[in-house]
Amino acid sequence: MNNGTFDFNAFIKESKDTLLNPKSYFASLKITGGLIDPLIKAVIYGLIAGLFAFLWNILNLSSMTSGMLGSSVGVFIIAKYAFISVVGLFIGAVITLIISSICKGNTDFEANVRVVAAILVILPISAALDITGGINFYFGIIVSLAINLFAFWLLYNGLIETLKTKPETTKIVVYVFIGIFVITMLLGVQKMSEANRILNQFKNIDFKELPKN
Repeated sequence: MNNGTFDFNAFIKESKDTLLNPKSYFASLKITGGLIDPLIKAVIYGLIAGLFAFLWNILNLSSMTSGMLGSSVGVFIIAKYAFISVVGLFIGAVITLIISSICKGNTDFEANVRVVAAILVILPISAALDITGGINFYFGIIVSLAINLFAFWLLYNGLIETLKTKPETTKIVVYVFIGIFVITMLLGVQKMSEANRILNQFKNIDFKELPKN
């Protein structure tokens, strides 16, 4: 993807390479060429994730909405994911830049944006597998944890291979972030479990059987 045009075939290949061979992909990732390509990549990932979220919502399989809102908000779900992806691209780039600076790596903003854009390939995968939470809450938690740990692995490769950070320092920083994430996730599981229990109880109410005044 260069020369001012977006190559969709190259986008698909890069997405596969990011997932299947991240070390090699990030080692060859171009860090120049403008912000348009990574921005388009982020939007596409967001739209794909939004389509999955929309589908699970309609089928009443989403771990978050469980179909309560129905298809009327479908387009808003898709737009929301695209927006989150774009915002996440730039916020993530700032965070990655800070980590890269701490680890003595490349602090060029565009380079960091391109690394984060590649990592966002995880977004549609996460949305696609959100169905696991709709099937079983705890299975969904395990899947979500695995996906996020893989995202940290992609981040590590992006820092080491693309931004040329110091490996030992990078390992420590990434481990710290993983620790914070896991602790935060575990603390939230109980609240999420209670929320899902209440939501499921509400869904099972037969309003026709409620007494009328």
